[in-house]
Amino acid sequence: MSAKRPEFQFVRTAACRDARVNNCPEVATNIPGVVALRDSERPDTIVTMTAADWIALTDAVKAGEYDVIA
Repeated sequence: MSAKRPEFQFVRTAACRDARVNNCPEVATNIPGVVALRDSERPDTIVTMTAADWIALTDAVKAGEYDVIA
């Protein structure tokens, strides 16, 4: 028997609310201590992490550590 998945409340960034943008990252922070991520085109695939891991990830992204365009 599998554990019931929490009811995440995902939100999109303002830029992704534009109808011309059809796939966006969505983030849920409504479960204490958990940050959940998903792609709007694959809503059944959810990645979860701790709040501390989220901070480390976003700091690394802001610092350019995951710059795939460079």
